[in-house]
Order: sequence, then structure tokens, then C-alpha cells
Amino acid sequence: MKPAKRILRLKVNGVEAEVAAEPRTLLLDLLREELELTGLKKACDIQVCGSCTVLVNGAAVSACTYLALDAEGAEVTTIEGLSENGRLDVLQRAFIEYGAIQCGYCIPGMIMMARALLNENPNPTEEEVRLYMAGNLCRCTGYKKIVEAILAAGRGDVHFDTPDLVFTPQGEEEEEKGLSLGTFRVSE
Repeated sequence: MKPAKRILRLKVNGVEAEVAAEPRTLLLDLLREELELTGLKKACDIQVCGSCTVLVNGAAVSACTYLALDAEGAEVTTIEGLSENGRLDVLQRAFIEYGAIQCGYCIPGMIMMARALLNENPNPTEEEVRLYMAGNLCRCTGYKKIVEAILAAGRGDVHFDTPDLVFTPQGEEEEEKGLSLGTFRVSE
């Protein structure tokens, strides 16, 4: 017999949400399956890779081991919530400008962890960035470009801009076919 669901109230990416969740539901599953926020990735399920990193009340957490009910009344920010009015966050722009993106699987978690770092320490040293980011793994490349992008965002040395770039999440048909997560286009 399944445990009874409970109504969970939280704010996700600035929007109030009410979602029914079982006591054992993980925040990762709630965000991906119930709220269809698929930027955070499911990978290790044991809090060692960082691909599921989100912010809960501004603190970075691994959503793969964080119970959804523990987010009751909290403000949760995912990668989808970083942009404002269609303009990417400075970290998102820095990752593009500094070539810190390979396959992209780990990038949402990297950016969310880096956002938590810059919220705590707006101008970290390279050593501080490397230490803070140690729990986020990338299987594609070294971390040089990722560290450079975070340092540049902290210094305000990001020139790439996307004021008119709009992201459209994939439709059901594309999702069923396993195609892209969505598309970017320049607004008219």
C-alpha cells in the first residue's frame, strides 16, 4: 500500500505551487515529474555528482536526496528560474562566452552551485571556486573553462548578452521521440 499523499506548498522559480507528494518523494522527482522542470538531471541518486543541484532558500542542495516535504514553505530555484524577463543569468551567459559547456548534462547543476557560491562570495578566488565546485562532476572535460566562467561572472567580465533570446520547452511530441529539451529563438 502506498503512503498517503500530502499537499505540499512551496514557491518554485518565484511561482507559488501546491503539489501532492508522498512522504518519500524526492525533490528531484517532484520538480521533474510533477512540475515538469527538467533542467536538473537525475544521475547518481547518492549526492555525489551535483547534476541535480537546486537552491532551497538560497542554499545549494542535491535534489536527488532531499525529501520534497522538507521543502514545505521554501523557495526553490532551478536552472529554469535563473533568467529574468528572457535574459539569461550572468553565470549562464559566462558559461556560453567562456566555452564552459560540453554535452550540457552537468551544466545546470554546475551553474546552480556556482550561483550559490556567488551569492555567498561575489568575488571568489580560483581556489575558492575549485573547492566550492568539488562536488559537481563533469565527465566531458577538465574544469578550466568552468572555473574561468565562474571567475568572470564574479568579476563582471561577461560581455555575451541575450536580451532577446527566448527559450521554448519541448512539446509532448518531441518529448515522446526523445528529441531536444526545447529551442532558443530570437524574439521578434
